[in-house]
Amino acid sequence: MPRPIHFEIHAEDPERAMAFYAGLFGWKFEYYMADYWSVVTGEEGTPGINGGLVRRRGGAPAEGQPVSAFVCTLDVPSVDEYLEKVTAAGGKVAEPKMPIPGMAWLAYCLDTEGNLFGMFEEDPTAQ
Repeated sequence: MPRPIHFEIHAEDPERAMAFYAGLFGWKFEYYMADYWSVVTGEEGTPGINGGLVRRRGGAPAEGQPVSAFVCTLDVPSVDEYLEKVTAAGGKVAEPKMPIPGMAWLAYCLDTEGNLFGMFEEDPTAQ
């Protein structure tokens, strides 16, 4: 069965986007070619996937519009802690922390480029 193996972040200002994600999650960026950077999200052999960052070829997503792409959700140790980090880094909370009963806490944010992403904190007591 096919599984996701790569993601891409589109950015009007790649340097700003790289600073946001490096500061928030500690991701590393390596220039690859012609307005494209590889994104390393963790150590080899650990769960997760790596991706890319590309200069956006068009306008940024309009705020409040429906999502028209896959949304990546990241496993974090504390949604509350990372919501604070998102806003401190220049991002916005799109959907505040909510329970997925018996499983986890979930929140959605916008990065500095207007891209939506989720954050997921496992917690079987979430209600």
